[in-house]
Amino acid sequence: MQFDNNAVPKEEKNTISRRNLLEALGTGIIASGVIGCTRGEDAALAYDDELTPELYYSSVRALAAAIRSGDVSSVEVVQAFLDRIETVNAKINAVVVLAGDEALDAAREADAQLSRGEVTGPLHGVPMTIKDSIDTAGMVTTYGTKGRSTFVPPKDATVVARLKTSGAILMGKTNTPEFTLSYETGNNIYGVTNNPYDLTRTPGGSSGGASAILAAGGSPFDIGSDYGGSIRLPSHCTGIAGIKPTSGRVPRTGHGFPFGGLLDAFQQLGPMARHVTDLSLLLSVLAGPDGVDPYIVPMPLQDPADVKLRDLRVSIHTDNGIQSPTPAISQVVTAAASVLSDAGARIEETRPTGIELSYEVMMDAWNRCDAPLVKKLLNAAGTSQEESTLQWLFELPAATDEEIVDVVTRMDLCRSQMLSFMESYDVILCPVNALPAMTHSNEDVQDLRPFSYTMTYNLTGWPGAVVRGGTSPEGLPIGIQIVARPWREDIVLAVARLLESELGGFQAPDI
Repeated sequence: MQFDNNAVPKEEKNTISRRNLLEALGTGIIASGVIGCTRGEDAALAYDDELTPELYYSSVRALAAAIRSGDVSSVEVVQAFLDRIETVNAKINAVVVLAGDEALDAAREADAQLSRGEVTGPLHGVPMTIKDSIDTAGMVTTYGTKGRSTFVPPKDATVVARLKTSGAILMGKTNTPEFTLSYETGNNIYGVTNNPYDLTRTPGGSSGGASAILAAGGSPFDIGSDYGGSIRLPSHCTGIAGIKPTSGRVPRTGHGFPFGGLLDAFQQLGPMARHVTDLSLLLSVLAGPDGVDPYIVPMPLQDPADVKLRDLRVSIHTDNGIQSPTPAISQVVTAAASVLSDAGARIEETRPTGIELSYEVMMDAWNRCDAPLVKKLLNAAGTSQEESTLQWLFELPAATDEEIVDVVTRMDLCRSQMLSFMESYDVILCPVNALPAMTHSNEDVQDLRPFSYTMTYNLTGWPGAVVRGGTSPEGLPIGIQIVARPWREDIVLAVARLLESELGGFQAPDI
């Protein structure tokens, strides 16, 4: 098979100068369409390492430091988050399993250890929630499927074990769609999760329970999984920060949708929090081989503090040629490019060669390769077809060997073409989605094309983070997607931190 370069529409490269960007901003387009893009002193709160007046909105770093110094006890911190969950969860239905007594017992032990001068790790005494697609020993883990509604795993997933070893305390599980296979978070066990910024809307999927409780202040961090945007979309919908690491960075051992298979590289686990510096801390705990997941590479993490922003070559696109975003979303991406231009980075308006084909390739891959695997997962869980939310799987015709070979070939050709594009760039700035958080009715979504902005980078396997950059006219968060070459999470996080500082970052909902 040959790939026809001439068949790929290619935008003309346009180098954007600081003056061009400032002139665009000066027209008033940004101001009229995007609320909440703040700069200067107000934005400095984005990475304040001090505890916030409401303890439950403090960063992971601030909580960990305060617990270690004795400024606050682990019991006080855990109780503050449990109280917050009690206040907000009835509205958003994000936490589906709660272990408050067990969490408080663990916090008392953490405080006792500190009194003896013992520190378990960098997260000593800090509470967490965990997405319900990730195994937690002794705590119900359903994967959102009926057959596992009472299943209690005997062993923690690798990421959970690593977090506990680092001192974190598990409070409960957050909602997920069945086997994580939806951009809307809900299932036939626990029902639908609501967005804390607008209860009529979704917090995204599949890590929507995690994103909703983080935005509402009920947890300092969670671990999401991302198979087509399931960390990045919820982060966009609820205004938090999240990162999908490079494929091969974090073990999937103990995750409901397992490692392996033809589409293995699509799936990654990664941290979700309210602050970018927390993502860096958490990723350092999660990364590295576990001796079980055979696809994890022992690649060292680099330090975002060492990234020289002025040396970066940045590709920006506000339209991927598949689905045009709302004007407000385009404007937020343009504002982010202006921030990087001010920092000395070289900005070019261009998009990766072949990106226009990535949606079709991803959809063909899912439709042809996923159905047999998911049917096996349903059978293993003891979920009948009638009990499942994944009816579309049973309607797909069986793929032929030739069709499977064809789609895998096209996947690799698309990956190769996009990788060649990145020889000239260090960073891509683009939308997370063509829309802000969608209504539960899904009237604003006709197909999956709006989600193509994240799907592309599951196909490539590159690291991608999301940070809030503004607010839509409806009052909903708008995220910015930052993508880099394989293994360069340091660049992604350095850019995300700058944008968080200059554009305001997380802003609490009124809930």
